[in-house]
Amino acid sequence: MLLLLLAGAGFFYLLQHIIYRKYWNAGLAITVNFEARSSYEGDFSYLREEITNDKPLPLPALEVNLAMDRSLKFSGEAKENANVTDQSYRRDIFSLFSRQKVIRRLPFRCEKRGYYEITTADVIGYDFFFRNSFHKSQTLKTALYVYPRLLSTQRISLLNKAISGMIVTQNRLFPDPFCFSGIRDYHPSDPMHHINWKASSKGQGLLVNQFDSTTNIRIKIILDTEDSGILRHDELTEEGIRIAASLASRVVKERMELTVAGNGFKTICLKEGAGQIQTLYQELSRINTRKPVKRLGEELRTEREHLQSDVIYVIISMNQDSENVRAIASMAEKGSPVLWIIPVQASSEYTVGTIRGVNIFKWEMNG
Repeated sequence: MLLLLLAGAGFFYLLQHIIYRKYWNAGLAITVNFEARSSYEGDFSYLREEITNDKPLPLPALEVNLAMDRSLKFSGEAKENANVTDQSYRRDIFSLFSRQKVIRRLPFRCEKRGYYEITTADVIGYDFFFRNSFHKSQTLKTALYVYPRLLSTQRISLLNKAISGMIVTQNRLFPDPFCFSGIRDYHPSDPMHHINWKASSKGQGLLVNQFDSTTNIRIKIILDTEDSGILRHDELTEEGIRIAASLASRVVKERMELTVAGNGFKTICLKEGAGQIQTLYQELSRINTRKPVKRLGEELRTEREHLQSDVIYVIISMNQDSENVRAIASMAEKGSPVLWIIPVQASSEYTVGTIRGVNIFKWEMNG
């Protein structure tokens, strides 16, 4: 009798092994997706795992292994199955009955700006006795843009005021006599042909027509992402990217034409009403600060050959070397309005002196 039981058990073990080896992967569907297509630096988001066992055969244990960038840091209970080394490795175990679907939402925090992908999952199934395992590699296609964190409106408004002052100065040079905006009191400096004689005859003094400037002042942000020193300053480079994103968002809301260029990404043009700010954020997210780039001085020398009088240039660079100073000064010498924003550590001094025709703005980290 005992021999029959042992023989039966052996037969059952062999049979279930054959069945699982042949059918463990049948009707098995695994999808892994970032729930959001984009997020901002510092925000929380979710990774969604959906496992479906669409067959009568149950799966007592199914292991799904994922590799993610460690800049996406799991939180709460989701942190327990994550092992962080050069990447964040997840090992999630599921137990599925026949015709069952299991969904898990794993929260994580976006620690750093970037573009993140999950392309494969290593899947391991086990038989009924957990003695044998079966492997397959599942191709995945999911990606997440982590946009630069937008800086406080109060701080960006200081930059906006500086740019507004430069715009006013430019606009004074180009009044448009065909764009009537109202009537005001006469000043001795007003030309005689601006006097509104009909309106003046009804009042106590002379009144003049007031005109708006229709000169299309445009903004061009030039972002320097070079960090080639012996000691790297990643935090200042990242702050420069945040400034570019935040300032661009503000300028677009003011319905002004904007171009954003730099030595680490392709040029993006955002025209009034174009709604392309997300395209800019995506491009900024993809910047690889470890990749060698052309020096800012070279970029500005090329830019100098195509300067336009209706463009205000906003340069964002932490690099204060003599080459950059000369290149920026040469742009101002040709009559172009230039604002140079220099990200520095809190309480640090910048070494650049006064540059004729250049407005210099010292931007302290966490200031």
